[in-house]
Amino acid sequence: MSVRDSGGSGRAKSASRASVSFGAFARKPVERNAVAPAAAGRASGIEPVDTLPDDAVEVGAIVDAYGLKGWVKVAAHAGTSKGGDALTSAKRWWLEKGRELKVAPVVAAKIHSDSVVAQLSGPGDRDQALALKGWRVYVRRSDFPALDADEFYWVDLIGLDVFNEEGVALGAVADMIDNGAHAVLRVEYPTQGKDGQPVTGERLIPFVGVYVKAVDQAAKRIVVDWQADY
Repeated sequence: MSVRDSGGSGRAKSASRASVSFGAFARKPVERNAVAPAAAGRASGIEPVDTLPDDAVEVGAIVDAYGLKGWVKVAAHAGTSKGGDALTSAKRWWLEKGRELKVAPVVAAKIHSDSVVAQLSGPGDRDQALALKGWRVYVRRSDFPALDADEFYWVDLIGLDVFNEEGVALGAVADMIDNGAHAVLRVEYPTQGKDGQPVTGERLIPFVGVYVKAVDQAAKRIVVDWQADY
């Protein structure tokens, strides 16, 4: 089983595999309204919009200009080999800075060293590209590259309920952590503090085959070999 961190592109593979590899991908998406149909249909130029798409996931940020012809350089939230390719596969990016939102058609995008460089429809020189520095980049979840059947994007695991093999509810996935060797599920659950008041507990479960036995996205649940008192 492996996970991809797209970001917002991380992936995970089948628990039955002896060798497990995980990445980290996207930040947890927030509730968004659909982009206006008129804006979505524009074919050229960077245009202002009122909202992000419902399935928008933040995948990186523009950190610099690249070259002299209007290309931008993006630091992806996920490594380029662990889901950052969501940036290169999407034909349209949504940009956000403060309260401003824009949609930008992508003319070309490619992986360059540990970042992504892209030519957006609009900027024609380095100064225009530098004006986009600091804008956060979103792509639609539906634009992420397809994964193998035993792989998962991190963003799709967040919110799933976690049960152990005895059927005991352990909480829900609140976040994903990359410890360098593999991904880790950060599972939150309601409990009581020493004063008897309700608090939120936390479990950290390695997302590796020895512990994660099944991921059922349709049922919105993950089954793990993990006890409630661990």
